[in-house]
Amino acid sequence: MTVNHSYLIELGLKLPGSSLRFPFRPDLPVLDVRGKMFALLGKHNNYESVNLKTNPEEAWSQRQTYPGSVIPGYHMNKEHWNTVILNGSVPDDVVVQMLHESYQRVVSKLRRKDRLALE
Repeated sequence: MTVNHSYLIELGLKLPGSSLRFPFRPDLPVLDVRGKMFALLGKHNNYESVNLKTNPEEAWSQRQTYPGSVIPGYHMNKEHWNTVILNGSVPDDVVVQMLHESYQRVVSKLRRKDRLALE
């Protein structure tokens, strides 16, 4: 199975404090935690895609490892966000790991009170 939006939403909603919103357009779902986005689900060249947060070194490494399938975050801070094109080129377990990392990066920046509420 190739990871798709439905699967990422299902996984994302299992993470503590996460929710699904549509703050931009009805066709652009966002997974967030305590009001902070960790995944933006969209389309890129007729494929489903997902924007995920990562650290700058990992962002570069992922782009080098999966050229053309992991690109600088579309309409995002390109230092901290990657767009992953869900065309099967990036292994499913890697996409899932990227989703979890994005969630953890966002949680780590929450106020202490908000982080404790997720435990």
